[in-house]
Amino acid sequence: MEQVFAYIIGLGAAVMMPVIFTVLGVCIGIGFGPALKSGLKVGVGFIGLSIVTALLTSALGPALNAVVDLYGLQLKVFDMGWPAAASVAYNTAVGAFIIPVCLLVNLLMLLTRTTRTVNIDLWNYWHFAFIGAVIYFASDSIAWGFFGAVVCYIITLIIADVTANRFQRFYEGMEGISIPQPFCAGFVPFAWAINKGLDKIPGMNRLEIDAEGLKKKFGVLGEPLLLGVIVGMLIGCLTCTTWGEIVDNIPYILGLGIKMGAVMELIPRVTVLFIEGLKPISEATRALIARRFSGADGLNIGMSPALVIGHPTTLVVSLLLIPVTLALAVLLPGNQFLPLASLAGMFYVFPLVLPYTRGNVLKTFIVGLVVIIMGLYFVTSLAPAFTLAAHDVFGATGDAAVAIPEGFNGGSLDFAASPLSWLIYQLTHHFRIAGAAVLVLCTMSLMWWNRVNILRNSRAMQGQAVENTLA
Repeated sequence: MEQVFAYIIGLGAAVMMPVIFTVLGVCIGIGFGPALKSGLKVGVGFIGLSIVTALLTSALGPALNAVVDLYGLQLKVFDMGWPAAASVAYNTAVGAFIIPVCLLVNLLMLLTRTTRTVNIDLWNYWHFAFIGAVIYFASDSIAWGFFGAVVCYIITLIIADVTANRFQRFYEGMEGISIPQPFCAGFVPFAWAINKGLDKIPGMNRLEIDAEGLKKKFGVLGEPLLLGVIVGMLIGCLTCTTWGEIVDNIPYILGLGIKMGAVMELIPRVTVLFIEGLKPISEATRALIARRFSGADGLNIGMSPALVIGHPTTLVVSLLLIPVTLALAVLLPGNQFLPLASLAGMFYVFPLVLPYTRGNVLKTFIVGLVVIIMGLYFVTSLAPAFTLAAHDVFGATGDAAVAIPEGFNGGSLDFAASPLSWLIYQLTHHFRIAGAAVLVLCTMSLMWWNRVNILRNSRAMQGQAVENTLA
């Protein structure tokens, strides 16, 4: 099974997901032609997103490495980036079975009405495999690994349910869609709490600074495109030590600025392809479920957060946080992780944060600042266990992408920076039975609470339908 899944995952998301969505489209009855078209658009979306993020990392990589060398910023956790983290996750015993196990859990939760999300975002199942693999290698027990992965999956589905209505109201054209990706979901409690706290500050609740407001107030200077150019040029200037060097390197500095601006401009255009490809699948799936299962009204289809990472506020805040994150990585005492390759994962912090901050740039930035500070420490904490998994995968496959330099541990901003992954790891690895008992109790309580809400909403919808019929 490891070899089979290693081959399938080795195809990459750009090949794997079009095949999956084409087969899914045929199975739900939209026809081979439309299903193939939807699948190919999703694949093209992944290709486009990988090209844009590769542009970001290839442009920033040399500049950031130059800054590291110039200022002697050597930390002991090597940034492998999320593609290597996904490879590690899927090429383990946990990753080999994670998709069928999670699909079975999803089905059981639907039957018991403890979730309203049908999670078809199969590529991002690697996040659940990741936490399972880390626990597996740290504890030398595959049972503990699957326990951690399943707990993470259940909690993520519940958070997807809780955030679905707010998510759909905030983002246009997302009716019937939820986001069951644990990296995004893990930041929801912080977004809610910080936003509530900020609203209690006099004047803060009336301070509306969204991306459109920035454009109106600052004109072209508020555009993500121009902000990308400015930040890129500033990072280019940091690679120089004198004004003379800056003058000599003006072509390079301007080029870096233009590349950063291109990333800000191209990401929203690429996400349109995801929407065009996924919406027909989503709508047909919901229609099929509604026809075949009674009481299926209100079900949501779990999709990738890539659908909405092109929101202007996400782009602006992610861009502003890149230099801030680098500074924090160096200045925070005890942190050993310097994010370089996985900075592209910054965009995925905010898809479920924005519905709570209502797209307010200042509030979103504050939430991002808090979770990134925590995330750096979480990556540092999980690095030794993640390194065990990476060494096992590299030894078995010889994949240079997951090799870690001698004397370093491995890490990645996505998914190791998630509070959800860190908490599950700490409870299962360090407290074993007691920690597992706490997780089971909390998870069962959340499932029961979610079921009560689902049944209440279902009765309300039935009552409304009866009223409409009588009217």
